[in-house]
Amino acid sequence: MKNLHKIETLHLKKLLNTRDLGGLPAEGGKTIRYEALIRSGKLYNLPQKTIDRLVKIGVTKVIDLRIDTEVGEYPDTPIPGSEYIHLPVLCTATVGITHEKNMMLTMMKESERVKKEFGSVDKYMVAMYRSIFMQEEPQSRLAKFLRILVEEPGCVLWHCSAGKDRAGICAMLIESLLGVEEQLIVLDYTLSDRFQRRKRIWQKLGMMIVPMPKFRALLFGMMNAKRRYMLSVMEMLKEEFGSIVEYCKQKLSITDQDIAILREKYLEKA
Repeated sequence: MKNLHKIETLHLKKLLNTRDLGGLPAEGGKTIRYEALIRSGKLYNLPQKTIDRLVKIGVTKVIDLRIDTEVGEYPDTPIPGSEYIHLPVLCTATVGITHEKNMMLTMMKESERVKKEFGSVDKYMVAMYRSIFMQEEPQSRLAKFLRILVEEPGCVLWHCSAGKDRAGICAMLIESLLGVEEQLIVLDYTLSDRFQRRKRIWQKLGMMIVPMPKFRALLFGMMNAKRRYMLSVMEMLKEEFGSIVEYCKQKLSITDQDIAILREKYLEKA
């Protein structure tokens, strides 16, 4: 999978998990264009150097996938020349996915319920991912996300809090529509762990003092971008709809013409 090594963080201060999808191989011997599709974590309190770099890249749309509480607590730093769109994929706080300031307390309270109802953190996370694709409200937001990509002439940056779950789900959809191999899509998803490794080490060391092992296990499990989370969703969509592209057509109002536009806009000869 040498091709995946073309995806690297943009090395922006305070943005550990921001990366350009440019270089990913796609259908027809093409690759995704650089400086066209960028996924990220929150753009909170960015230094001027980082802002200047995003301006230089040419970001024209910033899509914030977080819920209202997250936006209020950690507002995006404006990027000159870009339009900001708030498009919350989820409507309410969701343990393991949203990241409000009081989420740690919520997770502590919920750890016993998660264990009892789902049996493991992994099963819980898989269930949460699946619900995003199958519930009407999140579907409407995912549909709008793809519509923006179809219609936007410039560079689109989308983000959640850590750049792992909601940003990863959106990346999976556009990569599927562009004809990226499924194995590469899953590997791209797991790169969030690599790009945030140093931060995660310190977080996990800090959590070792927590006296509640079930809660600690919950936290550790929810930090990671595990292959099984994305694989499970992709397999579900294929079983239910025949393919991820067909899911986008049936549930997210994407047409063959939209797919042709996306591929013309975001792909180039390798």
